[in-house]
Amino acid sequence: MPAPSSYYRASLPPQPGLPRLQGRHAARVCIVGAGFAGLGTACSLLERGVREVLVLEAETVAHGASGRNGGFVFAGYSLGEAALLARLGPERARTLYRCTREAVARVRERTRRYTIDCDRVEGGVLWANWFRDPAVLEARRCLLAEHFDTRWEPVPREELAALLGTTRYSGALFEREAFHFHPLKYALGLASAIGQAGGRCFEHSPALALERRGAGWRVRTPEGEVEAEHVLLACGGYLAGLVPRIDAAVLPIATYIIVTEPLGDEAAAFIRTRAAVYDTRFAFDYYRLLPDTRLLWGGRISVRDRPPAAVERLLRRDLARVFPGLAGVRIDYAWSGLMSYARHEMPQLGQLAPGLWYAQAFGGHGVAPTTVAGEVLAAAIAEGDPAWQDFAPFGLDSALKPWGYLGAQATYWWLQARDAWKDWRERLTG
Repeated sequence: MPAPSSYYRASLPPQPGLPRLQGRHAARVCIVGAGFAGLGTACSLLERGVREVLVLEAETVAHGASGRNGGFVFAGYSLGEAALLARLGPERARTLYRCTREAVARVRERTRRYTIDCDRVEGGVLWANWFRDPAVLEARRCLLAEHFDTRWEPVPREELAALLGTTRYSGALFEREAFHFHPLKYALGLASAIGQAGGRCFEHSPALALERRGAGWRVRTPEGEVEAEHVLLACGGYLAGLVPRIDAAVLPIATYIIVTEPLGDEAAAFIRTRAAVYDTRFAFDYYRLLPDTRLLWGGRISVRDRPPAAVERLLRRDLARVFPGLAGVRIDYAWSGLMSYARHEMPQLGQLAPGLWYAQAFGGHGVAPTTVAGEVLAAAIAEGDPAWQDFAPFGLDSALKPWGYLGAQATYWWLQARDAWKDWRERLTG
């Protein structure tokens, strides 16, 4: 049975940890949640000269999805580009998409500026076509080029077969600007940078209560409290329970990852590229080779947060469908994590009341959009920049809990069945 810890946490050097919040503190900005959204906002505030920044984390830095994800750093949102274009029109859609491209560059630049050793691999990302229909790739390639000034490079079947030891795919698109990394090391590097710049981060300090305090806010923890002019709730799928309307707007959804034993020289039989890979189905596989020749493999989404043994059983089957030669490989790590999803599939970020901000619903496409959120919210707080209002069309729509869980699972099953039906028909017709 795989170890209960994630590969990311197990591969860290010894960590000193951060203190608990004790006593009374004052800050200009108090951030609840030390995931990518919270840490990114803190970094962006400090980079703008706001020094009185304090971050509260109920568990440890990047305990949630930020420290458990696939490590892909690429442009876009969970909502596809065609849907974004239909919703907002060309100009506004292009603006929001461009923000994520800039965020990819910003994450890369921060690894350099703060000397964060996070196993960054400048290999790009391959979007591999599960289906035989070439229109799947061509439609997206043309849409990105025409409306988003983005050019993904076609990779023909023969060239892809030279990169991946599988006949599963009919071709791919290559996103050259993308990269992949160790997300937990990156998050810990951001926390360290925040401390060095004068900000304060506290672990094992859950926010228990939030209340108005004059013109600002008071946040209470088990052993202390913070008075702040601004409060940002950035809790992702691990809801704080402080503001019902904010919590009610997202569904915590689980995704799963396994990591194999080191493959050594045998890795080249399966992956001969530095690129990370995901496929064109709704419920896609995603995977990448790690620096120690292990294969990280993720996939599936569910309302169920499964134990490691169940995650291994599910994903081992998926892995063997693409790489039959790895059917018997030892799985050393398996884990799940909760992402926050909104019904409209876009991030929710904005201001609910004067000085009370929120940033959530980044599920499935988080690293770049959380960085976007940090930039626009920091600019709003520090400079009064109104750019955050570009996300106003994607508000705090109710997730309709508890029925929303049933709807989300039913939608997932239906889309998964649709992909399976298309795959079966293509194979039947030869």
